[in-house]
Amino acid sequence: MTHPIRVGVGGWQFDPWRETFYPASLAKKNELKYASRVLTAVEVNATYYSSFKPDTFRKWAEETPEDFIFCLKAHRFSTVRKTREDMRTSIGLFLGQGITALGEQLGPINWQFPATRKFEAAYFDMFLSELPKEKDGLRLRHVLEVRGQGFDTPEFYDLLTKHGASVVYAEDDEFPKLRHEGGDFACARLMQSKSEHPAGYTPSEIARFAKLFEGWSKRQDVFAFFISGAKERNPAAAVALLAKLGRTPPTAAEADALAAAKSKPEPASGAKKAPIKKAPAKKAPAAKRGK
Repeated sequence: MTHPIRVGVGGWQFDPWRETFYPASLAKKNELKYASRVLTAVEVNATYYSSFKPDTFRKWAEETPEDFIFCLKAHRFSTVRKTREDMRTSIGLFLGQGITALGEQLGPINWQFPATRKFEAAYFDMFLSELPKEKDGLRLRHVLEVRGQGFDTPEFYDLLTKHGASVVYAEDDEFPKLRHEGGDFACARLMQSKSEHPAGYTPSEIARFAKLFEGWSKRQDVFAFFISGAKERNPAAAVALLAKLGRTPPTAAEADALAAAKSKPEPASGAKKAPIKKAPAKKAPAAKRGK
């Protein structure tokens, strides 16, 4: 039995995509609705800089098919703490802002560490031990994105397995390519798309990704995101990969209807779930937006 392979991009609002991805007739307010019917997941980078209200997460879920997944980047302040108490406070603020309003559409949470953070077993054991496995009755999946040195070691992978977490596999020459096989899910960030290719990558490169993720899916759920690089090409890369995998979502026809404005699209296959019960959440302080 193979596991799901979700493919997407970073966010859904990027002005150049009005020329390379979104149809000219599509209303800007419908960008998420359109993207969620052509792709199968999205990585939300905005949560790395700012906090949101539960109603915002709930609105995202209500606008998208019930099997569309949102992977969130944890707030940047969460991964620079040094003491257990500070880690617990920052992690709690992020998780408590209302992300569980996404319900079953909540995917892995990416905890991105700065490149200056090198592997120290005691530090990462402490951090991982502060990541809860569930909140408001909803399972939480955690993936670490590390960019420093010393992580390609059995000791690090053993810690991930111990805590039920994973590590980002990064397709970028500047970052380590780490592959953890000990968990039930895998996350990849593909960051080398090029503007000279209509789909960001050559057909042979798309085929390589497809073969790689098909292999992973024999044992793990897979989440793959085209990030950075020639960002204007990333949606085309995601669409090409889904097609190569034979996993183009059945909701693509709804995207066509949105673009043509022929009629109000029907709910996604399986019918949209009932409104998600509002989860109690603490209000996290908004952070200043950075680069």
